[in-house]
Amino acid sequence: MLDIVKRHTRRTQKVIQPRKDTSSLYITGLGGQYPDVIYKADDLEHVVRSLCSSHVESPGIKKLLAINQSSGISERASVCKVSDLSNPLLDPPPIDELSRVFRTLGVDLTVSACEKALLEARLSPADITHTVGVTCTDAGNPGYDHLVSQKLKLRPDVDRVLLHGVGCAGGLSALRVAASLAAGATQRGRPARILIFACELCTIHTRCDLSHACENGGEASIAHALFSDAAAAIVLCNDIGLSAKSQPIYELLDWGNMILPGTSQYMSFFTDPKGFKVTLTKEVPQKVVEVIKPMFERVRPSLTSKKEEGIYGSLEASDCDWALHPGGTAILKGAQAVLNLSEDQLRASWEVYRTRGNSSSPTVLLVLDKLRHMGEGRDKVVAMSFGPGLAIEAATMRRCR
Repeated sequence: MLDIVKRHTRRTQKVIQPRKDTSSLYITGLGGQYPDVIYKADDLEHVVRSLCSSHVESPGIKKLLAINQSSGISERASVCKVSDLSNPLLDPPPIDELSRVFRTLGVDLTVSACEKALLEARLSPADITHTVGVTCTDAGNPGYDHLVSQKLKLRPDVDRVLLHGVGCAGGLSALRVAASLAAGATQRGRPARILIFACELCTIHTRCDLSHACENGGEASIAHALFSDAAAAIVLCNDIGLSAKSQPIYELLDWGNMILPGTSQYMSFFTDPKGFKVTLTKEVPQKVVEVIKPMFERVRPSLTSKKEEGIYGSLEASDCDWALHPGGTAILKGAQAVLNLSEDQLRASWEVYRTRGNSSSPTVLLVLDKLRHMGEGRDKVVAMSFGPGLAIEAATMRRCR
């Protein structure tokens, strides 16, 4: 696997160079929103024991309960009350009911995150030229981005893009698409003020997965010991789209993505009449850690200008702060080892993981939001996220002091 990635990196690296004579792109606002319901490991254990009382000694349920208690996550956020999740007299809600929940509560979470990002960017809804939304926990049409746009009162001629099927990689997938749109707008001499948002309601699918576990001898996904519900938003502008009031937070330097061949079976999220079923295999952390360093090498040239390289030399991974998708302790510790990073360089990823766990696509954006409030930090930032495929997304940034 690593050899395949290295060969792919050698073939493509020459086109992933610092861009010359092109307009800069800036993140000018960020916002995040978790729901109000907070629960701890003991709450999930209560849910599992209530719904799977006859299977608690099965290997699958025992593994889920063990990971739940040892994950290192202190609390997670949900739109569901623990009492609703744990009631054995209630049938798992059908997929159409779950979609209605997403298209009300999920949209409200997203609007709240967007309003925070717009406020920081000092923009009104009328200023937005494009939107890029992402989710994997709803598949309704029109997409939830349409509902978010309506609630925010965005202009009807805003260019809209909605991504699906990218899972935990989605936050940076949306940023990558937005960056390409902004670069295209610059080429056409037009302003780009792009509202990017991600929302996932992972916990509403807990009863679906546990229902299947009871029907299949206790074979349960470990995902429900790791995931929260959340929304996040950022505003990305090109030079033309910046106003005199804009105060950029990060300059976006480069972005890229890659699919790891032969790994699509390790992570999946498929529709079921009772919700979405999650598959996370034990191979995921190892495969992700294997590709982090080669992916860094692809985007590394963007971190240093020719002038800086002549004075300081090329930057190493350990010269940067990192916004790494906190998919679990094995991934965070593995990244620290292969890149020679300190825990401080991953402090925002660790903080988000310990306090709220993994919220799928919004998580890496929440990490970027958290990072800028955790001390002065290093000038350059590398962000990475991972999703079904297996896919890896990367972006490099410079703090705007």
